[in-house]
Amino acid sequence: MSVLLKTRVTAVGPEVADLAEGGVVILFADGAPPELAEVSILHLVDGAPSDITPPVGSVISIGDLTAKITGIGDYAWQKVRDIGHVVITFNGSDHVERPGEICASEVDTGELVSTLKVGATITIG
Repeated sequence: MSVLLKTRVTAVGPEVADLAEGGVVILFADGAPPELAEVSILHLVDGAPSDITPPVGSVISIGDLTAKITGIGDYAWQKVRDIGHVVITFNGSDHVERPGEICASEVDTGELVSTLKVGATITIG
């Protein structure tokens, strides 16, 4: 597997757990405005995101938790590359509702919440 994105969690907003319990994780690069940081996982990319958009079936890993991409919005990867922002919805859908969204296979939301910690590594590949 080639790694298309590798990033490290630097901060977890106070509203992240509530969203993650619903299967939604919002990533935003360090330096996000405070109102966005409240609902986001702030992160610092190791290197740069790949020019290649991850295809359906690619694996998302957050610590030891893994899921497969089931759908990807038209602008999702460009937003990752430009501003480090994406919404990942762990709902198993192959139909994305927003152009900046990545859908992934369903996961145990309790495990998802516990995995979202400062220092955790997130990879897509």
